[in-house]
Amino acid sequence: MNDTTHPSKDKLVSDLKVVVADAEELLKLTADQAGDKIADVRGRLTDRLAVAKERIIDAEAALLQTTKKAAHATDEYVHAHPWQSVGVAAGVAFLLGLLAGRR
Repeated sequence: MNDTTHPSKDKLVSDLKVVVADAEELLKLTADQAGDKIADVRGRLTDRLAVAKERIIDAEAALLQTTKKAAHATDEYVHAHPWQSVGVAAGVAFLLGLLAGRR
């Protein structure tokens, strides 16, 4: 799995939460507005917000489950191949040290 997909999914979920919160605030602020059209729009927006909240919860759960699976697989690999894991970690640390020393 590509590590760069998780931050973008996290960002998407947090952005969607902000949009939902803003839409809920807009609904509260327009609660005293009268008229058939505004009532219809408010009703549709309320329904769509409920669906969006459910989808955000599902996306968060799926993201959390995927992250847990990846962490578990990594843990199993490290326990099954400890010396290879130490070698890889040492190699990465060495490269990071070289890169940091250049600056």
